[in-house]
This record gives sequence, structure tokens and C-alpha cells, in this order.
Amino acid sequence: MQIKPRQHLLDIWQAIARHSFDGGKWSWGERGGLSSVADAERLLCLMYPATEIPAFRLDEPDITKRDVEAVLKRAGGRMEIPGNLVTVLTQFMSMHTGPEGSPTFGGGHYFGSQDPQQEVTREQRELGVVDSFSMSVTLCLATLGFLKVYEEKTSRSDMKESIKRLREATSVRLTAAMVSLLRSFAVNVFDPDSPQGQRLRRLVSQGRLSERAVLQEFQTRFKPLRATITESLTLGVDVEEALRDEQQLFECGWAWSLVKDAPAVKTTPHVGQPAGIADSVPYLYFTVVALDGIQDLFSDRTLTLGLLTPEQQTLAGALRLRWEITQQYWSGIARFDTDRWPLEDLPWRTTGQRLESDYFSLSVAAIVVHDLVRRRATDDDLTRTVAVMERLAERGRITSRMARADPAVELHHPGVTLPLQGSERAGPPLHWTMTDFSAQLLKRTIQLCELSRNISSHDRLLRLAEDILDHLWQRRIQDGEGAGLWDNVHAVYPGAPPSEEQPSWSVTERVTECLVAARKLYEQRPIRSPELAVTARALLSEATHLFGYEQMEHTAAGDSERGKSLRSIEIRLRRARRIIDEQPGTASALTLSVLGELDTLAQARAAAAQEV
Repeated sequence: MQIKPRQHLLDIWQAIARHSFDGGKWSWGERGGLSSVADAERLLCLMYPATEIPAFRLDEPDITKRDVEAVLKRAGGRMEIPGNLVTVLTQFMSMHTGPEGSPTFGGGHYFGSQDPQQEVTREQRELGVVDSFSMSVTLCLATLGFLKVYEEKTSRSDMKESIKRLREATSVRLTAAMVSLLRSFAVNVFDPDSPQGQRLRRLVSQGRLSERAVLQEFQTRFKPLRATITESLTLGVDVEEALRDEQQLFECGWAWSLVKDAPAVKTTPHVGQPAGIADSVPYLYFTVVALDGIQDLFSDRTLTLGLLTPEQQTLAGALRLRWEITQQYWSGIARFDTDRWPLEDLPWRTTGQRLESDYFSLSVAAIVVHDLVRRRATDDDLTRTVAVMERLAERGRITSRMARADPAVELHHPGVTLPLQGSERAGPPLHWTMTDFSAQLLKRTIQLCELSRNISSHDRLLRLAEDILDHLWQRRIQDGEGAGLWDNVHAVYPGAPPSEEQPSWSVTERVTECLVAARKLYEQRPIRSPELAVTARALLSEATHLFGYEQMEHTAAGDSERGKSLRSIEIRLRRARRIIDEQPGTASALTLSVLGELDTLAQARAAAAQEV
């Protein structure tokens, strides 16, 4: 199906309004307040498009579009919607604030017990998780931008007071989320001969390099990153000393929660900093989630609106350094052997958790996409990454036929589970389940498509994105209160167990992100073809010459049919000349229409001459 960001987002908003609003009031439902991650994802389905796409803005009631107002009619009229959103966001901030007034980031019902005989403890459900830290960064930035505009448009004194309180709570939560992301960053140092070291060596060597060559190449390639981490980051004495030994291997990224013994960050008193519990082991999934949230801190919108306080700007600088280090590290690992990238050897095998899955290949590919965007990748890098995306779609049975009892179905339902190392310190060992493979693949495909300026790669990516969206669109819930939302895996994989009726805000939010990214893709100028530009210039040269001859050969009154035709030709030629560098195809089309019309005029003139 063709990607239509505006129409598809309107469909999602209508489904959300039908599910969550009743007479302008928000209904949290049975699971509301049980997971800060799910609640943030749910609100972002509204707030992210509303603050990223001008046509979906809700902070200026006077410019709210009619189609937007129509799909959100259950949320109130255009004058009521902003105030109702302020109420909902205030409820969210209150529900996820602890007794001492500090923001909380509990994973809640998203946590699962590895032992079916043991239930997750209340203490464990309240544990902060990187998903919540990252989602809170994005939600808080969206909220602050929304409030900054809406405060100037409302004249109600009670609403201005509500906005002031919400802004203060949002700013505190944003600071707490940034501090938590800093304290969740992990560097794992290990010996090359340890089991983890052997797994990493096998991963990057691809059976083509000797162990000695791998170690030498690792030391050379990652020496600058090792120095940056050692000198610029506060990581604890043990890790710092271990990193100085260049014979040791290391991995960096984000753990699943606050790292055990992570040092406190000096900040405002209202930001609580509980003791860490997670092992200092980076997870690919949580690393990608953190990278996605952190980049919102230095987006054009954040900088233009001045959403960060001086303290938050300092924290953002520290997070950006980790963001860049992590991208460079994993992109270097993924492309370690230039002849055969480790990323191309599907599925990816994690060294810390000893797991393998196409989901981890997608996670590494997502980091590579981040890095390609950051450093303006070569065509070769893009082409190879496109091939990986196509293979992942095929292996995930998104673009290929599903076999009987196909194990690929488990990638989507029940999903890929991650054991959360260190969670046993507060109860039974926990796990985290990811079910958003298709949505994540669509998001990275669209991001790559936005980056690509190669026509062949761009077309392959766009076709792939359309196929994945078609797959995802079929997975919407058809009946009940969650109709129009996700995720009914059974609709496309009949062999999968029927999905629960409750909407998956994780998948729904990811699809919403994809559509916002698709809108940015279509806002770009089309890719310029050098070959087509040469043809367009040749056509324009011929048309300009013939037009000049036509004007010289025979004059016409301005209000005659011939005069109107010549004026139309002149306007089209002027337009073609103006856009020929950016849109040679359009310029060619305009010029061809001019050439056809000029030939018609010439034939008419010749016929008239014969009659005389």
C-alpha cells in the first residue's frame, strides 16, 4: 500500500479518540498507571504528531485543521482539546511521581518473570527501565513545546496556572529522565580469552581473520573511543582502570536500568536518584531505544524553541557524547570486516546475553542507520545496508510466504525475550519482551530512504517500506474498543496464537513514529538524476529556440487565442528554467508540453500559408 502519512495518522488519531476519550475526558482504563512506559507511549501517539507536523498542531485552536478536529471530536471541540490535553498530561505526571515528589519510571506490567511459578514483586514493577527514561525525554520535550505555544493563545487564568504547574512537573521529569539515562550507560570490559571475549572475536572475524589480527585491528580501530571514554566519562574507578589496558576488549551502550553502583549525578533536589540494580552489561535493544530518545534533545525544534534549561543543556551535552561514542562503536563492530560485514551474517549473536535473533540484527542495523545519518554515508554503505533490510523483511516473513509451523512467527508473537541481568537482586529474575520487529523495521527503512540520494536504493527502500506498512496495516485490531489500533498478529499469521484484545501501545506508538518519519521523507526534494538533467536542458534549449522563432514569425493580439497560448508557453518555460536543477523530470515534462504546443502552432501556421 502507498504510504499516506496524513491519512494514516488521521485514522490512528480517530481510533485513539474512540478508545481513550469519552465526552472530552480521558479514560486510562484498567492498565492506566501500571506502567510509565505504556502510558507514555499512549500519550506520544497524540503528542508526537501534534508537535512534529504543522498540519496536526493542537496548541493553536484557531488554526486547527477541520479533518483533525473531525477525527478528535470525542476529545472535544478545537477550543477544548488543548485544555483537555493539559489535564491528561498533568494526570500522567502525577501518576508517575513517587511519595517523595520525585518522578518514577516503573516498567510495571511490561516486566515478566522468567520463572512461571514466581510472580513479579511490587518492588520490581516499580524499577525504572531505559524504555521509560527515553520515552519520557521525547514526551517531555513534546509537552514543553506544546505548552510554550498554548500558553500564549489562552486567556483563561485558571488554565495559565495549570500550564505553569504542568511545565514545572514536566521539566523535573525531563531532568530525572536525562540523569537516569546517564546512570544507565554501561561499559563492559572483558578479557579476550574469556567466553565473552571469544564470542566477540568470532563475531567480528567472520572466520577470515586470525585471533591475533582481530585483537590488533580492534585495538587500532577503537583506540580513540577507548581514550574518549576513559578521559571524558565518569564511569567508576574499576572500569576506568580496566579500560586503560589496551589488551582488554570492551562493549558500551545502555543497560536495561540504572547500573549497580552507578555514581550519582549532581542535580536539583527534586530529582530522585535511587540505587542501581542492573549489571553493567549493554543491551542492543535498550541501546537503540536510548539513542532514539537522546537525539530529540538536540533536534532543530528543541533548539529553536529553547526548551532546555542551562542544567539540562549540560546533561544533554554529556548524553550526546555517549550517543556519538555508542554509534561509532557498534557501527564499527557491525562493519568490522569490510569484505563481509558481521551485520550481514544473520542472525546477530549477542556476546553478553548469549542470544541470537533477527531482532538483534535489526537493532544493530538501527545503530548503523543512526551512524550513516550522522556521517553522511557512502553509496556502498547504503546499498549494503539496504540489502540487510530486505533480508530481514524476508526472514521475518513480512515479504515472503510463511511456512507451516514457521519459527519466524515467534519474532512477532510472543516476541523476543531478554533476560534482565541484575533483576534477581529484587526478586525473581525478570525478562523484557519485544514484539515490535515489523514497526522497527519500517522505521529504519524510512530513515534510510530519507538518507539515500541514490535513485536505485531509494526506490528499493520505498517499495520495501510500502510492503512493511501493508503488512502492519493488516495487523490492526478489527473489533472492540481497540479497533484501528495494534496489534492483531493472528490476522497475518494464522498459525500464531490469537492476540489479546488490549491494544499494544508499544506497536501503535512505533507505527505513529514511522508515519511522522514518512512525512519528513516526502518533504525532501526528489532525487536529482544527472542523466535526466542533461536531457531536460537539451529539451529546454530546443523549446526556447522554437518559442523565439514563433514570436518572431508572427505576432498576435494579447487577447486572441494565439496570444494566450504564447503567454502560457512563456510561463511554463520560465518555470522549467527555474526548477531544472532540482526537478529535471518536472522540467522535462513542462518542456515537452511546450514543444507539443509549439509544433501545433507551427503546423497551423503552415496550413494557413498553404491556403493563401
